[in-house]
Amino acid sequence: MSPGLQASQSEAAAPTAAGARLEAMRRRVRISRVAVWTVIAAGPIALCVAVASTPTTVQAATSDKPTAMRTAAAGNPGGPGGYAQVFLGAWLRSSAGDETSAQARLAHSMAPDVDLPEPAADAQSAPQSVTAVRSAQRGTGAWSVTVAAQYAGGSVRYYAVPVAADQSGTSFAVTGAPGVVAGPARAEVPVSPYGVSVPDGDLSSALGEFLAAYLTGSGEVDRYLAPGVSLTAVAPAPYTGVSVEQVLAVEEAAAAEKVPADGTKVRVLVRVEARDAGGRWPLAYELTLKARSVRWEVAALESGTVQGGGAR
Repeated sequence: MSPGLQASQSEAAAPTAAGARLEAMRRRVRISRVAVWTVIAAGPIALCVAVASTPTTVQAATSDKPTAMRTAAAGNPGGPGGYAQVFLGAWLRSSAGDETSAQARLAHSMAPDVDLPEPAADAQSAPQSVTAVRSAQRGTGAWSVTVAAQYAGGSVRYYAVPVAADQSGTSFAVTGAPGVVAGPARAEVPVSPYGVSVPDGDLSSALGEFLAAYLTGSGEVDRYLAPGVSLTAVAPAPYTGVSVEQVLAVEEAAAAEKVPADGTKVRVLVRVEARDAGGRWPLAYELTLKARSVRWEVAALESGTVQGGGAR
């Protein structure tokens, strides 16, 4: 072949290769846009996971490598469980008869090699909620996630979803079709440490007044707190009334007739009945109380309060 012919072929090949690369880039952008819009259309759960995960790229499927959704290094609190939850929700709400729907496109973007279901016209409606309940690592980068799908009427069906993760734990892929499995067994309830029954008195009264201020807005929460404790009332106030039904404690000092010496701490479990326009609601709270100046003060609420600038 002459040098002139080789040169002309090289010149013709260069634009072709460049055009192919450009078209591939455009195709990846289109896929990414579709993935984002399908997540939005999939509902609040999918959108929350997508925002937390901050997807940046979606790799095109090949014959030997499943699609992987890339996430920011520090932005996926759900891990494989959250990823499987989003996939199963989209898969159960999709149909092989309508592969252009938002749910079908989302399911295909996360697992392109997994077939979509074909529900009959009179089949059970889509699940009301989908929740990951257990994640078990099966090997390096391999997980099996149990996801619960709850339907109208209270029925629940459990699915095992195989998920692969990269070494950094920031990319995930559904590697196969989900399988229906038995739900997790109910664990044995441990013996409660709250074995001391607390009679009506100063402690139960302090708890009732504090929880009324905390849940109904009747009074200032600060007046019931120990020094250095910071706690904000629930706002807007969800209830109109609160009454103490039972108080149990760990320490015997909580059941004493008189408030003990300053600095005495007790841990209690208080069961209350909260009321609003919609009915009555049984609630329970674990708290630590501290004696000071012949009164009980709240030193900690074990349900996510802030004390002295630190999370409890």
